[in-house]
Parts: sequence; C-alpha cells; structure tokens
Amino acid sequence: MPLVTEPTRAVQVLSAPLVIEYPFKRTTGPVVGAFLTGLRERILLGTRASDGRVIVPPAESDPVTGDDLTELVEVGPGGEVTTWAWVHHPHPKHPLDRPFAWALVRLDGADTAMLHVVDAGTVDAMRTGMRVEPRWRDEREGAIGDLACFTPEQG
Repeated sequence: MPLVTEPTRAVQVLSAPLVIEYPFKRTTGPVVGAFLTGLRERILLGTRASDGRVIVPPAESDPVTGDDLTELVEVGPGGEVTTWAWVHHPHPKHPLDRPFAWALVRLDGADTAMLHVVDAGTVDAMRTGMRVEPRWRDEREGAIGDLACFTPEQG
C-alpha cells in the first residue's frame, strides 16, 4: 500500500485496480443495421414516426410514444446547420486534424437534426442556417465514420 505522509502522521491509503470493460456484443438490428448499410452506400436514412415525423439518425422506437419504428425513409443528402460549436484546437481523437465545427444538421426531409462534423475551413465561414452536403470517405465499411464530415454546399 502507498504511504502518504501528513504533517503529524503517516497514513496508509487503500487502493485497488479498476478495470472497466463491456464483455458483450450487441447486434445492430434492422433499423440501425439499415442506417449503417446506407452509410456504406452513401445513402442517409431516417425512420418515420406514427405522427409522420422523420427521425435522423433513425430510432428503433418513437421517443414520444415508445412505438416501434420500422419505416425507413431516405433523407438528404444536403441539410441545414441548426446550431454549432467551433473547435479551434482539435484533440488527437477528434475526427479532423484541423479546426472544425460540431454541428446539428437537419437533413432535407428530416424533422430532427443529427450531430456531426462540419469542415467549413474557418470559424467565419460557419453560420446557423448554412446549407451543407456530405463528404464521404473513399473506403466505406458501414460505420458513422463513412460520413467523414459535412462541408458548405457549393453553388
């Protein structure tokens, strides 16, 4: 045990190793699996709720009613930034190695926004309401990283 010295006495500090692990796997299921397959094929999908709302990324159950959601709807590919935060100094585990924005993007045809990255170049180029389009990775595997980022819409 480590020994900690206090001004008037020596105290032994109790310690124990802590290992956090999740020794299980989860299948993606039909909704998330379809979303991931769509990403691999450069298609963005949402789910339609019973009241007609389109939820992106797709949810397996309606967040309002709890009903199962099974109807998949193609959305986008473009969308609108609804809010954003600029990252001046990216960390090594961030998706881009240069300044970027985390943004909520409401894709065309969707009623909810999804969190992703916008590579706008500079903070001055970012704004709420700006139109964006996806930039896809050349090699895709069916993961959220297949959508590398959004960029300002051209034209």
